[in-house]
Amino acid sequence: MSNNSFSRRGVLKTGMVASAGLALPQYLRAQESGFTNAPGASEVILGFNVPQTGPYADEGADELRAYELAVEHLNGEGDGGMLSTFSSKALEGAGILGRRVGYVTGDTQTKSDAARASARSMIEKDGAIMITGGSSSGVAVAVQALCQEAGVIFMAGLTHSNDTTGKDKRANGFRHFFNSYMSGAALAPVLQAAYGSDRKAYHLTADYNWGYTTEEAVRTSTEAMGWETVNTVLTPLTQTDFSSYIAPVLNSGADVLVLNHYGGNMVNSLTNAVQFGLREAQANGKNFEIVVPLYSRLMARGAGSAVAGIFGSTNWHWSLQDAASQAFVRSFGTKYGFPPSQAAHTCYVQTLLYADAVTRAGSFNPCAVVEALEDFEFDGLGNGPTLYRGEDHQCFKDVLVVKGKENPENEFDLLEIVEVTPVAQVTYPADHPQFAGGALGTCNPGA
Repeated sequence: MSNNSFSRRGVLKTGMVASAGLALPQYLRAQESGFTNAPGASEVILGFNVPQTGPYADEGADELRAYELAVEHLNGEGDGGMLSTFSSKALEGAGILGRRVGYVTGDTQTKSDAARASARSMIEKDGAIMITGGSSSGVAVAVQALCQEAGVIFMAGLTHSNDTTGKDKRANGFRHFFNSYMSGAALAPVLQAAYGSDRKAYHLTADYNWGYTTEEAVRTSTEAMGWETVNTVLTPLTQTDFSSYIAPVLNSGADVLVLNHYGGNMVNSLTNAVQFGLREAQANGKNFEIVVPLYSRLMARGAGSAVAGIFGSTNWHWSLQDAASQAFVRSFGTKYGFPPSQAAHTCYVQTLLYADAVTRAGSFNPCAVVEALEDFEFDGLGNGPTLYRGEDHQCFKDVLVVKGKENPENEFDLLEIVEVTPVAQVTYPADHPQFAGGALGTCNPGA
């Protein structure tokens, strides 16, 4: 039996049935219920697939913390967190449709093949009826496609590439996190106000689909306000020392460096940029500036003082003062001793949204869940009024523009919110050119 058969608490999870002395995966009985991995009467198994190793491991660790907290709250343990603030009142802390929530975990390694193998094991061996997690859009796209084939719901974790709900969207997949287009649309006006319209930008971009779409989104938005792009350079996801990529920037004619990097990549590339003196440099008669399109508290902590004054965007931040955000921060902080990241927030919310959709639908059938989530409008989960758009299964909500604090008061007080960009400014038609290609298709229940 694979390691995925155990939760992080070491408790063996059910979801296997015995036949002639052999343990057979529950999914083989799909035809009995009409959908894959129909749960028994007492327990339902969720699959939490996160990077426990690799460049995004810090994000993965925080995601697992959030998933464990969500399971506690769904099962009626702890203080209930956002169950009390969620606009939908279907969840009562009594599991999901009378079943206690159990879970299994896997390590994506921030690699698409490893993530698919892990997810497949959780579905076929452990009976997981929903897969969620990930901190890489390459992983999200790969696992979303697998879940579509297997007939289970995929509630994406941290995935920011346009592709996830663009050309690679699937009917069985849903994304709460914002995307590259939204970052570009939110950041451009703030950058213009701070740095002007006459700027020359140099992009360093992670060499996979998130990097490509983020570069495109930021480049398109900044060029529309007058910036010139002087160069774009791809960097390997496995890169740890970016010195050889930073050195040419100083002689490129650029006066802005855009780091389309995330996680450990961003920490290392930003640190190298500061070491090379870009923060103090002058170019074209202007102060040289650095932009990080996608920020997180964990990245800011890793980069330390290097983030001071640097703009970026984020999906959520623990300093928000709405009742839902503070309820989540209180629950998470009580359990773990520090505030949650945006990765933790989106994963917690996705778990609640799945459980709520099942409860409102009165069924674990993936197609019933899809119907319950499509065009669902909700509030009270930390981002204000939100729509799960039926056309592409993308959430639409306000976007935060943040900046690294110059004088943080503690190790967690690293980012300040400078703009809450209204949802109308980041909303786009489903057939927007940055999301071209692909079709949502139809729900697959797996039977």
